[in-house]
This record gives sequence, structure tokens and C-alpha cells, in this order.
Amino acid sequence: MSGGYILVVDDEPAICDMIQTCLEMAGFRVRLAANGTLAHQMIINDRPDLVILDWMMPMLSGIELTRRLKREELTADIPVIMLTARTDEDDRINGLESGADDYIVKPFSPRELVARVRAVLRRTNALLDDAPLQAGLIALDRHAQTARIGDHELNLGPLEFRLLEFFMLHPNRVFSRSQLLDRVWGGNVYIDERTVDVHIRRLRKTLSIEQQDQMIQTVRGAGYRFSPQDSRE
Repeated sequence: MSGGYILVVDDEPAICDMIQTCLEMAGFRVRLAANGTLAHQMIINDRPDLVILDWMMPMLSGIELTRRLKREELTADIPVIMLTARTDEDDRINGLESGADDYIVKPFSPRELVARVRAVLRRTNALLDDAPLQAGLIALDRHAQTARIGDHELNLGPLEFRLLEFFMLHPNRVFSRSQLLDRVWGGNVYIDERTVDVHIRRLRKTLSIEQQDQMIQTVRGAGYRFSPQDSRE
């Protein structure tokens, strides 16, 4: 799975099942984690669009996980909705101050949950509904998993496609090899960082039609940057 899903973190199976059902009926893709430690590993390995997590969990609480996510550069912008049975104002403030984007008190209705999820995703610009991407002459269809330059369909391997998708979603930002490994390959994959260079070369070669390969720039000593405005018209 690559993006476009919501991670639900709760140690109560019945709560997880209820949330998964109502979100899937609303058109979202959902994955489940039973504790904060597992959830953190899953988030690093396969970045979700949003995390819904319970305040009180074994091993790593929802508050601690939220603080960790907001501390780390690669996960700081992932929106978080906190679930809790705590109703005190101080608890709500503590949850929001930890970095949570919203706070829902149990029990809650499925309609309220879906409405809150949609509101947070709209507010954080995280609702990536597989909309097509465009950069210069490159058009990428995320739903069909295809990419084109003009009328020419590109022959991309899975990793090159994910690299291109990631670059197009994050233009004009420099990413180190280790960051690209975390975000494209997954944080639990242990391979040489130079593997990134190999796939960048393959992607550039494929994009060399109409010189679109110039969008992928090497930043000496730092990594790579995708700059659509620097490509030739």
C-alpha cells in the first residue's frame, strides 16, 4: 500500500472494527494497529494520510506517539485525531498541545467521526484522493498507476513510479537519500543508500523524452530535488 489511507490505532478490537467499517463505507482505505509502538513502525514504513489514535494504550500512549510524530521531520505534517474517554477541559488541551489536530470524546457517532476526518483532511490539505498529478509535460495517473509525457506512456517500474509520484507531491524540496529510502522504500527496508542513485538514473533516463529529466536535480552534499519550473518548455 502506498499512501491514500487512514491508520487507526486502538487496543480495543471492537472500536477498531467500528471505525474501520464506517470509514470504509465513506470511501476511505483503512489499516489497523493495536498499539502505539506497532503504529509508529507502520507509519514510517508506509505513510498514512491521517492517524486516528486512542489516548490510553499499552507500550506507547496516544499522547507519546503524537509527540514523537510531530518531533520527527518525516512525520511532522501527518494529521492526527485523538480518541479518548476523558472529558475534562485540561485533558482536551493536553491532547491538542501534544500536536493532535482534533480531539473526539468517546462515545461518538460514525457520522461525527467521518465529518471530523473530512474536516481535518481538508484543513491540512491531506485528502489525496488519487487525483492525477501534472508537472511540465509529465502527467501521472495515481489511480491507474500510469504516467505519460504527452501521448507517450512511460515504462516505469514500481519503484520509479513511486519515486516520481513522491517527487511530484513534494516539488522544490531537497530530500536526502535516507529520507527517500524512508518515504519511498519504507523505513523497515535496510539497503544501501546508493540504491537510490540507481533508481534516480533509471527514472531520469525514462524522463529524458522532451528533456523532462532535467526536473530531477542533484543537490551536491544534500540529495535530490524535483523542480518542475526548471524544466524546458
